[in-house]
Amino acid sequence: MLFTQLFALGVALLAPAAAADDQTPYLTWMADTFIQDGVTPNYGYQVATLYLGFEKAYEISNDEKYLDWYKGQIDDHVVLENGTIKNWNYTRYVLDEYRIANNYLYLYDKTGLEKYKSAAKIVRNMINSTPRSPSGGFWHQIFFRNQMWLDGLFMAQPFYAKWTHRYDADNQTAWNDILLQYDLIETHARNKTSGLIPHGWADGQATWADPVTGVSPHVWVRALGWYFMSLVEVLQVFPTSHPGYEKLMSYFVSLAEALKKTRDVDSGTWWQVMEDPYPTYEENFIEASGSAMFTYGWFKGIALGYLPKEAYLETAKDAYTSIVKNFISEAEDNRLVLHGTVDECNLIGKVDLAYYFSRPIRDNHKNGVGPFMLASFEWETWAKDA
Repeated sequence: MLFTQLFALGVALLAPAAAADDQTPYLTWMADTFIQDGVTPNYGYQVATLYLGFEKAYEISNDEKYLDWYKGQIDDHVVLENGTIKNWNYTRYVLDEYRIANNYLYLYDKTGLEKYKSAAKIVRNMINSTPRSPSGGFWHQIFFRNQMWLDGLFMAQPFYAKWTHRYDADNQTAWNDILLQYDLIETHARNKTSGLIPHGWADGQATWADPVTGVSPHVWVRALGWYFMSLVEVLQVFPTSHPGYEKLMSYFVSLAEALKKTRDVDSGTWWQVMEDPYPTYEENFIEASGSAMFTYGWFKGIALGYLPKEAYLETAKDAYTSIVKNFISEAEDNRLVLHGTVDECNLIGKVDLAYYFSRPIRDNHKNGVGPFMLASFEWETWAKDA
């Protein structure tokens, strides 16, 4: 198809980066690229996702430049000295804007500065009044009444769980609430045959929702990637003594298995629209961000003992090297480029196949780069030699 030809031509014009098995330090190379290119600070989830990669670049290198750059992005531009968030709207209730509170907690741990904890607490207090569906699910945004998008689980639940673990561990109501968000998605949206989960579920009516099930029509690769990553984050802090812990683990493990079955054999990565029969469609394409998210989730799940090494490690390693082969190249000025990340896909209006197939493809999109850096950290610290 035309898109595939143009994409291949664009990649061919750039020098290929060294292969993953050459142990090229992609993590710090990508961090250096973004420092060189510059990033506009804000409290959106795209930059929050990129900052996760900088946390790992600092961890693997112990080079203060990565922490200093990261802290400089937040100071004055996002978190003010009095502990408030610049231009924060206390009645907006957009889950996408909750994600960066994880980054505030990270900087609080690294610096001890109370302003970061205060900023995180603002977001935690927003959770108490976030609008809910009749079943208790968080609205994805105040603009999308009674709609739960898989993206939203990543945006809100890991922070909700981390805050509760750190500062309110005996709050069973909070733990039950976190579990409820996953239970609703699993009960209403998980396909029992494929094990995959479509982009969203409406606890009521929505233009894109099936009138009977409330489920959106297609499985979008990055939405499922956000969901997979959210589970591996929440499981690390969710109390093992809680009866919901085993449910969350089963959700993660069963999805990990479904991802093995849906990975494209030829490319080693995953399709933009994942459910059968659409991977065979000419208009479909392999996508970088979701592929990086799934690979990171596998690596992290293996490292934490959630997934058996013998069943997943070789597949995860092959997925990582496939991402490098399919999507990574070196550009001018020693810049590293991740190709193949699809632009934002929203549940607004008509979200048919043509919509998902026609969305633009971006180079070095933060939603792809952050997860690739996370996967690279796992690769570079243990996986490549395991």
